[in-house]
Amino acid sequence: MLFAAASPAMLERPVRVTRRARKHLMGGTVPEVLNGDVRSGEAPAPADGRRGGARVRSRVEIPLHLADGSWQTAHVITFDGLSDGLEHIAVSYTRHPAVPLVRVHSECLTGDVLGSGRCDCGPQLDESLQRVAEEGGILLYLRQEGQGRRDISLYDKLDAYSAADLGRGAGAAGHGLRLADDARDYHAAAQMLRALGVSRVRLLTSNPDKVRQLNWYGIAVEERLDFAGRGV
Repeated sequence: MLFAAASPAMLERPVRVTRRARKHLMGGTVPEVLNGDVRSGEAPAPADGRRGGARVRSRVEIPLHLADGSWQTAHVITFDGLSDGLEHIAVSYTRHPAVPLVRVHSECLTGDVLGSGRCDCGPQLDESLQRVAEEGGILLYLRQEGQGRRDISLYDKLDAYSAADLGRGAGAAGHGLRLADDARDYHAAAQMLRALGVSRVRLLTSNPDKVRQLNWYGIAVEERLDFAGRGV
């Protein structure tokens, strides 16, 4: 089943402009997701990702230790020309079907590297790499620590954990620190897939915003698959 592409209105979000963001605006280096009428407090409609050109920069073979204990040699791919200017990577294997399994995974140092019990990012990453290896597909690893906004840092996330320990839930703590619910943008992910020659995917996620955004940016999500546990 093909999910319907979202209209620009479905993807509008409020934008909180911090001092750092204002500095970027003054210098003309504001990320694309913040371009538009910031003064109105309305996020712009996403640009059509089909206009943005990205290309493969390099490929390197790296043996990866998977969750089942096996080793698989993967291609780790870097890119030039991504819209947000960040260093995202793709992990792929030599074979994948015409409509590959794709996981778009946002960086989480505490979960992916340290094995934090505060989130399930580490188990999601492990399951994603295992399934991509078994079924054939691509994992996009996005450098989006702090949920995609450069004014929300790793320290901000840790501060939210600390606030939650004082009796507020993680969501309420984030609001107290003026963190957006989820400001992640997937334009770069769509560019990466297009650079790899992929325009149709089976997406491993339970986050409908990923489905909407990828469709809006020109990547057809033909099937959405859930994790064995919960996941986004």
